[in-house]
Amino acid sequence: MVRGVRIGHASSSDGETGVSVVLFARAALTVVDVRGGASGTYDTASLSLDATFGRRWAVFFTGGSLFGLDAGAGIRDRILAEGGGQAFFGSPNRVAPVAGAVLYDLPRTPWSPVDYRKLGEEAARLAGPVGPMAGRTGAGSGARIGKYLGRGHSQAGALAVAVENERGLGRMLALAVLNPVGAVRDPSTGRWIAGARDRRGRLIPPEGGSATAHAGTTLVCLVTDVAASRPVLQRVAAFAHTGLSRAVVPAHTATDGDAVFVSSIAPGPEPLADPSGPERLPDRLGMLAERATVRAIVAAAGAANRFERSARGGARSHASRGSSRSS
Repeated sequence: MVRGVRIGHASSSDGETGVSVVLFARAALTVVDVRGGASGTYDTASLSLDATFGRRWAVFFTGGSLFGLDAGAGIRDRILAEGGGQAFFGSPNRVAPVAGAVLYDLPRTPWSPVDYRKLGEEAARLAGPVGPMAGRTGAGSGARIGKYLGRGHSQAGALAVAVENERGLGRMLALAVLNPVGAVRDPSTGRWIAGARDRRGRLIPPEGGSATAHAGTTLVCLVTDVAASRPVLQRVAAFAHTGLSRAVVPAHTATDGDAVFVSSIAPGPEPLADPSGPERLPDRLGMLAERATVRAIVAAAGAANRFERSARGGARSHASRGSSRSS
């Protein structure tokens, strides 16, 4: 658990889409590194290193493609209702900047758009302290893994939270949402653990077929309690993308929206960047972030597999009961 951070999830009534949010006790220095070719993001322009307002009260991930961006308004409403936000330029009115990114989970049938503003508010309202967890909830509710052979061969996706610790570097929290074009493997063993599957449910590694373009995304939010400047955090995000690409293959494709957000919740003003300092802070934090990213992705893939096994078992049980009733 990382103090000063709350995470909340909310899913639609049909369980096919949702919103996840990482809330901070105060506005946190935040950067983003987008490497997918088809990203959808919310208020990320001012997170660039040459921008003025690089702090955010929350980072959110949502399904619903561009419809899901409405979740940002609901999250902001909740932050302000809880007394968060701050005033700018002499105005007495508080604002609460938030940032986020979307994944594509729209159905193939006609659809009445979900009220993502309401889902965003609900996710923020339900947010609380959280340690490691994994499941098919929030932004991971409608996610799919392994669309390189077409959506029909893909399996359920999921999300997970992982926490890494290192003496002198505090804690690094990672929230990963898996909806990738590619498959997932465990870099520590090289074993494929989630991806496209044949009719018998056997995993087909991406080498075994063409990497057909289909919409997908892996989203990661990292939070450190170490004081670090935005240039340092940007380097940390680059390390995290290395971890992402080690665990998801292929990553950063033309049709996905792979993005990594990194926030520092350390209080006080932004420290001066010192990438060549004796502690080599960017590299040490970066390696911690890479490990946390991989750990969260692998945990999310494990949760996705458990959901798949449960769903297949339920389908077999239902078929068996149907056969019994017809005899």
